[in-house]
Amino acid sequence: MFRRTTLLLAGIMLAAMAARLLPHPPNFTPIEAVALFGGAYVADRRLAFLLPLLALLLSDLVLGFVVYGYGLFYGGMAFVYASVALITALGMGGLRRRVTLFRVAGAAVVAASLFFIVTNFGTWLTSGLYPYSAGGLLACYVAGLPFFHYTLAGALGYTALLFGGVALARRRVRTQPLPQPSLTA
Repeated sequence: MFRRTTLLLAGIMLAAMAARLLPHPPNFTPIEAVALFGGAYVADRRLAFLLPLLALLLSDLVLGFVVYGYGLFYGGMAFVYASVALITALGMGGLRRRVTLFRVAGAAVVAASLFFIVTNFGTWLTSGLYPYSAGGLLACYVAGLPFFHYTLAGALGYTALLFGGVALARRRVRTQPLPQPSLTA
């Protein structure tokens, strides 16, 4: 069934996504980081997409039903989930073979930008708040700009936490002395 590594990675992603349930500035969430992390580290490609989407769904269930009381479905929901899938693909393409500080930081910036572009497009298309014109789309993006720095900070911070945690764990495992075999049976 699942390998222990996959279960560990799934647990890390679910724990990170649980941060959405804590008080935070608007859009300062682990969504982008969890998607990048899944794309980079989950070996099975289907699970790499499924785990971040499932973590998002579970946190949406809690937020939608318990916290806000509006239910699970909202107008731009498909765009949020599509952006998570695109960011997971970014993690697969840009980070799976080689994880470096600069590649991870660059991927986090691209992920935050991609999330901003896709979800604001979804807001323009589904909310009815903006005219269906180039000017309306531009107005939607401009209205979202005050929140982008939170999205970027969340993506960078949580990406550093997830990828840095793995790097530290790997370093610690490599530097641990091997246990000495016992001479008694």
